[in-house]
Amino acid sequence: MSLPTTGPSSPQSSGPCSARRTESQDIPDIVNNMKYDAERLFGRINVIYLLEKANLAVTLTNQKNVNLAYAVFLNYPNWNIVDQAHWEDYLEQKYVHTKCTVSREHIFLESICFIRRVEDHDDLAPLFARHNDTLKQTYGEYFLAELIEAQDEENIAVVCEDGGLAVGFMSVCSEVNIQLLHECFELGPFHGLCKPHPDDILQPPQVISDTGENSEEGSKFLAEILRLTSPEMSQAVGEKQTMTSSGEEILAYTSLELPSGSERSMQESERSMRESERSILKSTETLSTASFESEPFRAQYKGAANAFCIQLFCIAEKYEARSLDFLHFVFSLFPDKDFCIITVPHLVPEFHLIQNFVRVVPFNHSTLDHELYVFHRSGLLKSFLVRAAKSDDVSAVEALIKTLKLHKSILDDLNKYLSARRDPDGTPVQAYVAEVLGQIVGVSVIRNEMDVEYIRSHYNIEDFIYFSHYQQEEHGHLYHFALNPIFHHYAKHFMKEILRLAHKSCLYYPIYPQPEEGKFQNPCAHSLTSALYYMVPVRPRRQIVYPLEKLGINAPSKEVSKDQAKYALNHFNQKLSLEPKVSVNTRIVVVGASNVGISFLETLIFCPHLRFNNLTLISTHGLPGKDASNNLHKRFLINSYCFNEDDYALMSLGSWINVVVGKMTGIDRSLKHVIVSKERKVPYDYLILCTGQQFQVPCPTGADISKLLTNREVSKDSGQRYTGAVPSNLFVICDDEDALVAMKWLREKVTYSTGNVIVYGNTIDTYTTVESLLSLGINGGRIHLVHPPLCSNVTALNNNAIERAVQKALAKAGVTVHHESLLAQWNDGSHPDPITSASFTTSTKPFKLQCSAFFSFTHKSVDYDTFKAVNDACLVYDGRLVIDTNFHTNDVAIRAAGPLTKFSNIYYANEWTHSNFSSKEIGFQLAAAMLSLFDLTLEPVLEPPEDMDRLIPMYKGCKVQGGVLPEKYNYVHIFKPGIPTRLDVQETQPNYVNAVKGNYFRIHVNQYSMIETITCFSKKHIPVSNYICFFGQHERLLNNLCSRWREGLITNLYSYFKEPWALPIYHDRFIDLKKELRQILESVQNEGAPSMQELVRQVVEGELTLLERPKTYLKRSFKQAICKSLVEKSILDYLNYNRYHLPMYAWPGIV
Repeated sequence: MSLPTTGPSSPQSSGPCSARRTESQDIPDIVNNMKYDAERLFGRINVIYLLEKANLAVTLTNQKNVNLAYAVFLNYPNWNIVDQAHWEDYLEQKYVHTKCTVSREHIFLESICFIRRVEDHDDLAPLFARHNDTLKQTYGEYFLAELIEAQDEENIAVVCEDGGLAVGFMSVCSEVNIQLLHECFELGPFHGLCKPHPDDILQPPQVISDTGENSEEGSKFLAEILRLTSPEMSQAVGEKQTMTSSGEEILAYTSLELPSGSERSMQESERSMRESERSILKSTETLSTASFESEPFRAQYKGAANAFCIQLFCIAEKYEARSLDFLHFVFSLFPDKDFCIITVPHLVPEFHLIQNFVRVVPFNHSTLDHELYVFHRSGLLKSFLVRAAKSDDVSAVEALIKTLKLHKSILDDLNKYLSARRDPDGTPVQAYVAEVLGQIVGVSVIRNEMDVEYIRSHYNIEDFIYFSHYQQEEHGHLYHFALNPIFHHYAKHFMKEILRLAHKSCLYYPIYPQPEEGKFQNPCAHSLTSALYYMVPVRPRRQIVYPLEKLGINAPSKEVSKDQAKYALNHFNQKLSLEPKVSVNTRIVVVGASNVGISFLETLIFCPHLRFNNLTLISTHGLPGKDASNNLHKRFLINSYCFNEDDYALMSLGSWINVVVGKMTGIDRSLKHVIVSKERKVPYDYLILCTGQQFQVPCPTGADISKLLTNREVSKDSGQRYTGAVPSNLFVICDDEDALVAMKWLREKVTYSTGNVIVYGNTIDTYTTVESLLSLGINGGRIHLVHPPLCSNVTALNNNAIERAVQKALAKAGVTVHHESLLAQWNDGSHPDPITSASFTTSTKPFKLQCSAFFSFTHKSVDYDTFKAVNDACLVYDGRLVIDTNFHTNDVAIRAAGPLTKFSNIYYANEWTHSNFSSKEIGFQLAAAMLSLFDLTLEPVLEPPEDMDRLIPMYKGCKVQGGVLPEKYNYVHIFKPGIPTRLDVQETQPNYVNAVKGNYFRIHVNQYSMIETITCFSKKHIPVSNYICFFGQHERLLNNLCSRWREGLITNLYSYFKEPWALPIYHDRFIDLKKELRQILESVQNEGAPSMQELVRQVVEGELTLLERPKTYLKRSFKQAICKSLVEKSILDYLNYNRYHLPMYAWPGIV
C-alpha cells in the first residue's frame, strides 16, 4: 500500500529523500493524508491494525524531516477473497501460471565474476583506497599485486565487474588449517569441516545442554543431516555459475587471512581446552549446546578437508546487497569442497555477506581472535518451501531428528497433529516442514498459546505488539523448531511462513530454569530451538503483591494471579520478520556475579535489536539462582532485594552468556586476557570488573589473655590480612553457595553435638545467621554472638527500638551476647585447624569460649586475589580500584563498578563510592555507558560543561536491605542513598520533619514531604516490592498519609497499605502514568496562557500579585484549565487499560 502525502511536483518532495520504519506517531499523519486514489485502490483501511500486522512499514521523508509517503508490505494479499495461506495457488489458478515477481536481472545490471590478472591491479586499487592503511599493515605495501600474482590452483583472486568497472574483489584459498579451527570452535555441527570417513570417531560423552538437548547427539545428528544433503542439491548449486549483481563504493572490508597457526598458538589452544573442565559453554545459535564439567570430548575426523576460505573480500557499498553472488562463482572453482569459511575480527561489525553464513560457536578459551563463519554450498539454493506437514513426511522428519534427545517428543507432537490436529486437552496443534528440492530440512510444531492473559500481565509483551489488536487464536506457542544448519539463514523466513500458514501473528517460546546442572526440569520440556537467535527476549513485569483475602471478588482473575513455574519468554511477530538484529561479536568479559554484574548483563541481553554473541561471566560459583529447592541457606546473609530466584528464572542468563567457573587471578593487559584460577585464559575486548567486596578471615590480635589484657592495651590493625592456614570449621559466608556449604557441614557435624557456635561481627548478617542457626535446630544456649568494638557510631540496625526487640529475642532464645569483644587467639595460639577454642579481650576482663564452628562477619574488603590481579596489571589502586565518573579505569578497555571501586581523588569525594548507591542501578548505568559503543540508534552522549566535569554522579534509586532476624522477625529497611548517619542524630536535625510509626512500621518524610525512608519489622510477610514503590513519592499520594496519621485515622500501617486505593501505586506502569500527567501539566493548554507548571513557578517566585492564598489560586486555575479534563481522562485510560491488574477499580463503560 502506498499513501503519498504530497504530489510529485510539490516543493516538499524535491531533493534527496530517506526512508525509515514507520512509527506509531506517524498514524495521525497517515490518516490525515489518505488520498482518494489510495482509498479507491486499497479500500477503507484501519491504519493501526494494518501497521501492526504488516511485515514492513516504511516512511519516506525529505531533508526537513517532512513525511512524503508511506508504504506497508505484507507477505500475503490483504484482501478477503482468498485465504492468506493459499494465495499463491489462488493466483496461479485465477490469473497466470508464471511468476508475477520481476526478476532482479530486469532491474539491476548483470555483474560478471571472473579470475583476475596482475595487469588488472590498477582497476582494483580504487576499491581498496578507503582501507589502504589497514591492509598495508596486514599484508604489506603491495599486497594486492602480490595476492593476484600468487594465484595458483589453491589461491584464486576473483573480481566482480559491472559495465567494465570493478565493484568487488574476493581472494579465496583451498588450504585451511582445520586442526586450529578444531581447537578453537565447536565444529561438530559441520562434521569438522571434513569429508565423512569410515574411521571418524563421533562419540561425545553424555552431556545435557541448557535448553533440553543432548550434546552427545548434536555432532552425530548434524553430521548425519549434512550427509542427508542430497547430491541433487549440490548438483543444482554447481549448475548455477552465472552471476548477477547491481550497483559506489563503500568498502566492506572484512576478513583477514586465516592463519596457518604457529606451534605456540596450537599449544596454547590445546592447553586452554584441557583447562575447561569446569567451564560452561552455552549458546543458542546452533543445534549444539554443551555444559562441560570434565575434559570435553573431541571428535576425530579422518576425512579430507571439505572447506575453502575467503582470505580477503571487499565490495562497493552500492553493490553489497549482491555479495552472495560471489559464492556461486567461487564454489564452481572448488567442486570438491562443500563449505566456504571466513574469519572476521571480533570488533568488525557483521556485513552483508556473512549475514548469510552461520556463526560457529567458539570455545570459552579460544585463542583465535577471530569469529568463524561457515556457509554450505547447498545454502545457495532458493527453493526453500514451507508447508504443512503430511503423513508422508514422518519418515523424513524422523531421519532428520533421530539423534536428538527429545526426538520422541517431537514425533509424538507431529503424530498428534497428523491424527487429530489437537492435543488430548483440546489445544490446537500445527506442524510445518521446510523442504528443499523435495527433501525435508526442517520441522516445527506449534500450539495455540493458552496463557495469553498471563503473558500480558507478567511480561512486557506490549513493548513489541499492541495487544488489543490481536485475537486469542493469533497467539502461537513454539514447541519445536529444528532446522538443518546449512539453511540456518532461512530460519527467520521459516518462522515468517509459519505465521502466514498458521494464521498467527506472533509466537512465544519459553525457557524454563534448570535447578541442577545437566538435568532437565521437565522430561517433556520444549526442544532446543535454533530460531532463538531471531527472537527477542521479553522483559518480565514487576507484579503487585495482592491482599487477595481482603479483595475477595475484586481480586484479579486466576489467569493473572496464579503462581506457576517461572520462565524466560522469547517472542517473534510479523513486524520482527523483516527487522534486522545487529550482531555484536565484541568479547565482553564480566568478572563477578555480583548484583552490579548481573544487572549489567540483564540490560545488555534485553536489548531487542542487539545480539551480543560473546558475553562471558567469570564467577567463583557460576550463575546464581541455580538451587531454588531449599531456601534456608539463603537466610544466612541479608537480602539486597536486587535479584531473587524468580528473577534469574525470568532472565535465563544461561541462554545468552558463557560462564567460566573460577576465580580471576591475573590480567594481561597487553594480550587482553584474564587469567582464571592461575592457568586458564579468557580473552576480552572489554573487561568489566565488578567483584565487589567480601567478608575476610579475621586476623586475631595475638593477645595472651592470661595476662588479663584489655582492648586498650591490644594493638589493632583493621587493614591487616590473615595469612595463615584457614581453619576447616571457620566459615566466612560471602554468598549463597558458601552458606549452603556451611549449612550442610553444620547438619553433619554440629546440629546433634554439644559444642558452641560462635558468630563474630557487627553487621546485620550476624543476626540473620543466628536465626538460621536456630532454624537448623541448634540450641540457643550453644550460640555465642560476639560483637567487636564498633568502627563508627552507626550500629548495624541503626534503630534503637528494633535493636531492643532483637536483644529481647536473643535473650528469649538463650543466645549469649558479648559486646566490645576483640578476637585474641584461636586454640591459645597453637595450630588453628580445627578451632577448638577462641579467646577474646574486652574493655574489662578477657574470656575464652569452647568452639565447634566459627562464623565471621567482621569487615568487608577487596578479595586478595582480585587485589593482586588488579595491582599486578598496573591498574590504579588506592584502597579500591580507582575509576572516573564513566566507570573507566586507567585502561580504556577495562571498566569497573560497584563496591570494588572508588572515585579518583580529582573529584574530592572520598566518602562517596558506589557502595552508597543501589547496585542494580549502578549495573544499569554501566550498561548504558557501554551501549553507546555498539548501539548506533542511541543519541551521542554530550560532554558535561567544564564546571560540571568534576562532579560525581548521584544515582536516585533507593537501597534496600532486609532479612529474617531472631524470633523470625521479618526486617526490611528502604532508604535513600547516602553516607550512613545515626538515626537519633537524624531526628535532631531541623529538616527531619516527621516519622510515622506503626507496629513496627516507620516512614520518614523529609522537608519536601517526600518519602525518604521506610522501615518494617514484623513477624508477618512484608510485601517489599510494594513498599519500594513508596520511595521518593509525595506523602499526599499515599492518601494524605501525614494528615490522616495526625488525625488518628490510621491505626495500622500494614493494613492501611493493603487497601485498594494503594494498588495502582504498586503497578509497574504507574511511573509511566506520572510522566504522562506531568507532560500534560507542562504543556500549554490555551494560546497566550501559561502551562500549569509555569503558573506554579510564577507563584513560587512571586511574579504574580495574588488576592487569595496561592494554594487556592492554583486549585481554581487548575479547575478552569483544559488540563483538568486531560488529567482525568489519562487516569481513567490508565485504569481501563490495566484493568486485568486493577479490577477493583471501576472504569467508564463498566455499568
